[in-house]
Amino acid sequence: MGWIATILVSRPARRVLTLILAAFTIALFLLNLRRAGERAGRLAERLSTLDNIHEIQRQMLDAASRRPADRDALAQRLRDGRF
Repeated sequence: MGWIATILVSRPARRVLTLILAAFTIALFLLNLRRAGERAGRLAERLSTLDNIHEIQRQMLDAASRRPADRDALAQRLRDGRF
């Protein structure tokens, strides 16, 4: 019998191997959880940035809708002090 067969037959060795595999599985789970958390954080930051960009674009469209129609209207607004 080889040394692998001896390890698999030995009860304490199987117990140690089981604990090592369980620890390895838990470590992989925690690493995956961390990576998922980082991904969620990046997505939340991206969403915040997009919200900010959309708010700025909305303000620009609002300002454009209130602009003078032509040069005469602009001159009149400047004379009235409403610019």
